[in-house]
Amino acid sequence: MILWWWLACAPSEAPPEAESPDDTSTQAQPTADSTPTPRTLRVVTWNTGTTEGLPHDAEPDDGYSSADATLSDTWYGDGLAWQPAVDAARAWLSATDPDLVAFQEMFLSDDCAGIPPEAHADFVCATWEPGDDPVVLDILGPAYQVACHLGKSDKCLAVHERVGTLRGCEGRLCLDGLEGSTVEGCGSGSRVGLGTLDAVGLSVVTVHGTSGLSPDDQACRTAQVEQIFVDLGDGAPAVRGPSNLVLGDLNTDPGRFAGFDPSAARWLDFAGDGLPFQFHTEIGEDAPGSYQGLTDIDHVLSDALDGSCWIAGVSEGHPEVIDAVYFDHHPVVCDLTLP
Repeated sequence: MILWWWLACAPSEAPPEAESPDDTSTQAQPTADSTPTPRTLRVVTWNTGTTEGLPHDAEPDDGYSSADATLSDTWYGDGLAWQPAVDAARAWLSATDPDLVAFQEMFLSDDCAGIPPEAHADFVCATWEPGDDPVVLDILGPAYQVACHLGKSDKCLAVHERVGTLRGCEGRLCLDGLEGSTVEGCGSGSRVGLGTLDAVGLSVVTVHGTSGLSPDDQACRTAQVEQIFVDLGDGAPAVRGPSNLVLGDLNTDPGRFAGFDPSAARWLDFAGDGLPFQFHTEIGEDAPGSYQGLTDIDHVLSDALDGSCWIAGVSEGHPEVIDAVYFDHHPVVCDLTLP
């Protein structure tokens, strides 16, 4: 959802295009015993939500109006639920062919049971029936397994079968399938989730930081950073290796906001020059702007992988997911080589 509080505070070269996913020399390859041993992972972090605070009634009419935005906010939690956007997300993911995807603000279709018929038109609830795949499985297809944060079905990690399965997750969808814990005083559920891919020796940590500008909001985000690098809540950091990947919507911009937001500064205690973790996404005043082209709050970092990233709708040669005014974040894509 939109972060107007950052727009008032934020100071006012596209990376090289990644190799095509059709280049099988860098994609996951099975060994003789069928154990996945990928050399390069294509990873995506994507806040698929929307907000009322965009110019939805701007000309020309793109099919998504301010009235639709009100329905989305009232009934769908601004998660991915408008059918044309769902269709566009499915097509984009098919073309992008990621190995790992961290989603934020994903609508859970089972919630359609509590949404009145008058709020169904043009949304997924118009055709939903009990037993249908939820949106996250629908847009990915049968080759992916999905596990979500504890108590947060809108925040999920998807893994393609070519890189194995998530430890402790059986079946295609595991709600509450990622390790994590609640930060006291920062709402319910976990905003940091840990998934373990034993087949490739990788801990994957997904994060969706608390939104807001207040001291309490900043303190919550700081505690969430510490869950990743200090103590997830079980006495050990979420990054527990041997290799670690962290990705998600930080809800702060470490490259622009560290001077006035302690949570942004806390990221820089663990990632940067001379530190164990490095940002693969750009940070700084000249970074391209994954959030409405204005700030960079969607990031990918690791302690052992190497590669480059691009942003759909921002980086040259990579168009928007959809022409309609709907998404307020651009998906970030990184091609990263395992050690």
